[in-house]
Amino acid sequence: MSRSAPKGLPWPPSRRESSSPRGDPVLRTSKLVKIYRADGVTVEAIRGVDIELAVGEFVAIMGPSGSGKSTLLHVLGGLEPATSGEIWLLGRRVDGLSTAGWAILRRRHVGFVFQFFNLLSNMTVADNVELPALLAGATPRQARKRREELLAELGIADKAGAAPARLSGGEQQRVALARALSNEPSLLLADEPTGNLDSSNTRDVLRLLRRAHSDGQAILMVTHDARVASLADRVINLFDGMVADDARVVPIPRRVNGVGDIVELRG
Repeated sequence: MSRSAPKGLPWPPSRRESSSPRGDPVLRTSKLVKIYRADGVTVEAIRGVDIELAVGEFVAIMGPSGSGKSTLLHVLGGLEPATSGEIWLLGRRVDGLSTAGWAILRRRHVGFVFQFFNLLSNMTVADNVELPALLAGATPRQARKRREELLAELGIADKAGAAPARLSGGEQQRVALARALSNEPSLLLADEPTGNLDSSNTRDVLRLLRRAHSDGQAILMVTHDARVASLADRVINLFDGMVADDARVVPIPRRVNGVGDIVELRG
């Protein structure tokens, strides 16, 4: 299989054009490795990671600081190159894509939510949210409608004309999430999306993530918060750059004493 996108017709198809049935992997890695070398020091940030994410599945990644969580997300989104191993997205191997190829892939199929927002400061909230949809081929009317729906869902519709710098941290994070979902990506990568939020803003962000998940959005989320991870279908724990365990989240009825979801280890 070629390591790059085929010439001619653009690949991958838009999310609406994808015919992958629910249950088939939207993302798969094989023996994924990321090594940093600087000043004679070698650091193995990711060591032989094998994971799968089905279409519509919500997977949380947890682990101690320095375990490789954020590095893994950056490699999977093409923000950093893998040292070795394979990355497959919607049935195509993508780890060998050029920088431009990754940019096109992210524009059409991968949404990113960063812990520190990364909003464009010289654009309004509305423009920040609409831009990914426009780049993915939506009409201005479609992009505007999608933006209005997302901002309304997050309770910040009245901030559409504001500059990001005039928003609180919680509002900026909600805008970042709306931006990541505006082009209806096949895969949403979220790096600590609630890490800097208070409880009220966290609830707003998690509500939209739950809704996106129920609509069939595949989500891979790094988090340090077990309560946030309990929303996922599975929890993958990393330790020293390797998968230490892979757990399935089993919901149980809420009780008066406040006991929530539990995690049941597979196999």
